[in-house]
Amino acid sequence: MAITVCYYTTIIKKSQIIDFSFRLSYNKHMKKLIVNEKYNGKKLNKFLMDSFPSLSQNLFYKTLRQKDIKINGKRINQNVDIYLNDEILIYISDEYLDPSFNLNVFFEDENILIINKPSNLEVTGQNSLTTFVHKKYSNLPFKPMPCHRLDRNTTGLVIFAKNEESLNILLTKFKNHEIEKHYLALVYGIPKEKTKELESYLFKDNKKSMVYISDEYKKGYQKIITKYTILKKKDDNSCLLDVEIKTGKTHQIRAHLAHIGFPIIGDGKYGKNEINKKFGKKYQMLCSYKIKFNFVTDSKILNYLNEKAFMLDNYEKMLYNMH
Repeated sequence: MAITVCYYTTIIKKSQIIDFSFRLSYNKHMKKLIVNEKYNGKKLNKFLMDSFPSLSQNLFYKTLRQKDIKINGKRINQNVDIYLNDEILIYISDEYLDPSFNLNVFFEDENILIINKPSNLEVTGQNSLTTFVHKKYSNLPFKPMPCHRLDRNTTGLVIFAKNEESLNILLTKFKNHEIEKHYLALVYGIPKEKTKELESYLFKDNKKSMVYISDEYKKGYQKIITKYTILKKKDDNSCLLDVEIKTGKTHQIRAHLAHIGFPIIGDGKYGKNEINKKFGKKYQMLCSYKIKFNFVTDSKILNYLNEKAFMLDNYEKMLYNMH
């Protein structure tokens, strides 16, 4: 279920200004949001920061102190739990309504666009990577659309189609596994085998936003195939892996590696908090660093991409520099 957002405008007079460090601009917007099932029982800050990626913790708590947030018509000043269908109104300055964002365009031609996505940004949804792509390419007759997704805090290459024909071709190619996706993962622990193809089964729990892995088939589980190759072993009992997914399921890499005892460092959902704290990482050390086109059937206007690969330079340095 999508988040519903409505926009209103209010003018703050000088006589109403209390905190000059925040209210230097007198134009503010009020956003109306309705809590969906994903955030039922979750904290307010989680919902708002997911809805508005530019909203920092400091600004969130400052907004609370100023009582610029209402839940079901009542002003609040604490980070409370929220529930399904709660109506949330938040007043915030204009710069956070439509935040500026510089797209890191890795490759572009007349048919496709490849973006290097940062962490803390969804591929689709409100204030997502797709939102910023549409804003930048608003003059095009066809709004570029993503052909696959990355988790919010996974960085790296995302392919967008710039016309409907390219979109249909690429969606089919991903479905038929004619596009290789390689990820760089920093995991805790060192596997005994340098390279291995893993086969297991995955169950997606939509209510908990979690997936579960089983080595044996169970009702409701889907088969997954994950291949890893050790690239570098580190003295701190961590190692860099090249990971290729033969199936593309939600949280597949993160959950599968954790299942075999090698959690991705920084992963707050499937990793271990004590390890994340040890390395000082709050986001999973996972980057989509290489995409290769291996077309086995006619690809029409995209035939020129066949056997081409796109890979980030200095990807290892980029990974270690993540928060």
